[in-house]
Amino acid sequence: MNEPVIECGNLSVELGGTRVIDGLTLTVYEQDFLGIVGPNGGGKTTLLRVFLGLEKSYGGTVHVFGSPPGSYPERMGYVPQRLFFDREFPVSVRELVLMGRLSHKKLFRNYDRADREKADEALRLTGLERLSSRRIGTLSGGELQRALIARALAGEPRLLLLDEPTANVDPGMKITIYDLLDYLRKSMTIVMVSHDTGMISRHVTRIACLNCTLDMHEPGSSLGREALDSLYRYPVDVIAHLGQSGSQPEKSPHDADGNA
Repeated sequence: MNEPVIECGNLSVELGGTRVIDGLTLTVYEQDFLGIVGPNGGGKTTLLRVFLGLEKSYGGTVHVFGSPPGSYPERMGYVPQRLFFDREFPVSVRELVLMGRLSHKKLFRNYDRADREKADEALRLTGLERLSSRRIGTLSGGELQRALIARALAGEPRLLLLDEPTANVDPGMKITIYDLLDYLRKSMTIVMVSHDTGMISRHVTRIACLNCTLDMHEPGSSLGREALDSLYRYPVDVIAHLGQSGSQPEKSPHDADGNA
């Protein structure tokens, strides 16, 4: 059995006096690829923020790498659902990706050769080498998502947290991102929030359905119509979760020409 990376016991979280997560118990192990699905407002993003140490628990326990959340930022990579920025601000893709090295730097220390090599490796993995000098304000939605993933990878994370990484990207780019995640799960633990109930079940090792409370689904199980209707309270596609076979691509998958 792989070692636990995240352990939650009867975790509860309140925001503005409202209970958004209630009695959640969950263990995420090394090299898990956990998909979290559920309706808007169900607590998915809040749960990622708890893992990062950005939100406090109201009750219960939560440990990341055996310690309170936020204890080891250098071991974690985070891809937010949205990046709010001035699109005219003169930051290049490479400069954005280099920011992923900040958790490894002491205050006021400049980037060194090792930092730049890790950033270049992350650009290569995500197929963004040709776009490294482009300003991030000129990127398409899919290109920007890959740049955010590259920024997270530059920090050499052992745990990668992703909040809707395929939102607002075209279907072809979704496939590219999922192929990349399939490759990455050989070397890290991945927790991904998604509304893409059909695609996610083909790639993850386990699925968690979160709507304030948690319902886990292991490989070989299915999310039936009754369960999904109860979770979402509106019609959605049924998922048959087959899990990963264990085979992974030998080469890092990316869009060779750097276009979204």
